[in-house]
Amino acid sequence: MPERTTLAERYAAMRSSLPPHVNLVAVSKTRSAEEVRALYDLGQRAFGENYPQELREKQPLLPTDIEWHFIGHLQRNKVKYIAPFIHLIHSVDGPELLDEIHKRAVAVNRRIGVLVQVHIAQEETKHGLDLEEARALVQHWDPVRWSALELRGAMGMASNTEDAAQVAREFTALSHLFQALKNEVGAEHPRFDTLSMGMSGDAPIAIAAGSTLVRVGTALFGPRT
Repeated sequence: MPERTTLAERYAAMRSSLPPHVNLVAVSKTRSAEEVRALYDLGQRAFGENYPQELREKQPLLPTDIEWHFIGHLQRNKVKYIAPFIHLIHSVDGPELLDEIHKRAVAVNRRIGVLVQVHIAQEETKHGLDLEEARALVQHWDPVRWSALELRGAMGMASNTEDAAQVAREFTALSHLFQALKNEVGAEHPRFDTLSMGMSGDAPIAIAAGSTLVRVGTALFGPRT
């Protein structure tokens, strides 16, 4: 999109490009509270952040009905900062992190939604479980150990490459796992319905592969200064 377009125009274009079953999370990391408020005033309610301290500082400045998503790598010692208000944590990569989120959820008398992050990219720098580890975690979910958590689905990030076919293969692999697990554990986890795949650069490929939620920042807010 040309840089001269307004936030309202970019937001309208993005909303109109998404199928009805695909939810939009506006990635607001490094964006000011004023920028978030401007998009909120246009009707957006779900926002995604990568850094616990930034989110902790931003959240009190903004409306209380914002649905905050944590989409970055989450260290266990930072969970306490976001547990009182976070809606969905996309980046769960093992039982130890689940234990910490559960402990913090209990402490503030909340039930917190989580997604299992699956490593599907070629880059080793990206976090997450491999496909089999993710399958095992979901299949052996302990409803007593994690009674304050709600397992909502899976998240993945594709390789940062111009090869659209590779990106499509990675998203498709995760989509197949998600659908298989949804069929298998649906009775125990009736809200296992979220497949978080796709960002500003690859959202159409992710949606074609079965994404139900895209995480978009630059295409909405414009380039970072």
